[in-house]
Amino acid sequence: MHTSCDWLIIGGGIHGVHLAARLVGEAGIPVQKIQIVDPRPTLMSRWREMTSTTGMTHLRSPSAHHLDPQRSSLYQFGTGRGEQDVDNFAAPCNRPLLGLFNQHCDHVVAQFGLREIHVQDRALSCSLHCDGAKVQLAERGLVSAQNVILAIGASEQPHWPGWAPKNHERVQHIFSLGESLRPQMRETVAVIGGGISAVQLALRLMKEGNDVHLLARHALRCHQFDSDLTLLRRRFKKDFQAQTSYKKRREFINHARNQGSVPPETQNQLEQALESGLLQFSQSEVESARPNEEGIVLQLAQGKSLEVQRVILATGFCSKRPGGDLVQSLIDSAKLPCASCGYPVVDSMLRWHPRIRVAGPLAELELGPTARNIVGARRAGDRLLFAGVALS
Repeated sequence: MHTSCDWLIIGGGIHGVHLAARLVGEAGIPVQKIQIVDPRPTLMSRWREMTSTTGMTHLRSPSAHHLDPQRSSLYQFGTGRGEQDVDNFAAPCNRPLLGLFNQHCDHVVAQFGLREIHVQDRALSCSLHCDGAKVQLAERGLVSAQNVILAIGASEQPHWPGWAPKNHERVQHIFSLGESLRPQMRETVAVIGGGISAVQLALRLMKEGNDVHLLARHALRCHQFDSDLTLLRRRFKKDFQAQTSYKKRREFINHARNQGSVPPETQNQLEQALESGLLQFSQSEVESARPNEEGIVLQLAQGKSLEVQRVILATGFCSKRPGGDLVQSLIDSAKLPCASCGYPVVDSMLRWHPRIRVAGPLAELELGPTARNIVGARRAGDRLLFAGVALS
């Protein structure tokens, strides 16, 4: 089957949904001329899976960061409903309750009719032709599009440390697809990682009655946000956009990210759990993992060891460029430019080619350290619609 559309968005997560809403709500593109390709049953499925697994209650980002084109939409959506409004947002910055944020996402999807344009399929390859782009889908065949937006995240490439066996039923990654991270009975669990996902997961498992050991290579790092927004606003144009060296831009991105950090609220919750003795924390490097009849024996630095029934990795995502063979096929067929780190070199409107635009991680050499976040999706939308430029 061969279908066609004006705009094909590959990725139905935060970035893909927001950009589709901007195309419909601000650019005035009829929704029936857009398709969103994503292999999961519903838009935003992966987001919901990951946030549910960690035990997140409130977002780390402020209420201004959401998927509706209207900047105040989420706050307005969460107020005026009665006494429960008090619990919808948390200080600082009116951080929304996760449930409220998800309801608002559903509202955006319904408002712009995005559910009807979701094509549940996986994009395998993309090639450019004189009349547009052709994208091969796994199940539905070929799609021709005048414009393609690559809104691909890193969620399908979780980082596995070299010591961690990948094929053992008691060693899991928090962001691996198709795995249940809810033990069927009370277990002794080692959570590996020192960032917000690791700490939130450890707290969730503790509350569920498990004996939890949190292991991190470094001491806990406390930052309200995962990027220093004040620093970025002040230095972005001077030190990032003015930088013509993409190697220097990559260094700026790595330096500005507060990777492996937790906000003060989460740190306080962890400290209370440690004081109560319900959760254990060790700053130690894991050197190896040896399965036995009872579970896993972790060999730690300084000759220490820890025997647990289950190991859950909260070690984030690989730093390699997302998109795999799909993006590589596009690079090979069209000779698209990449920096030495492998990421796209795009123009100020996020065009990698007149027919191809990028968002999310693929846009970070242009948008900077916040490209992967919700605010990065909004900034990508701003560039897409920059100065009212006609989208053609």
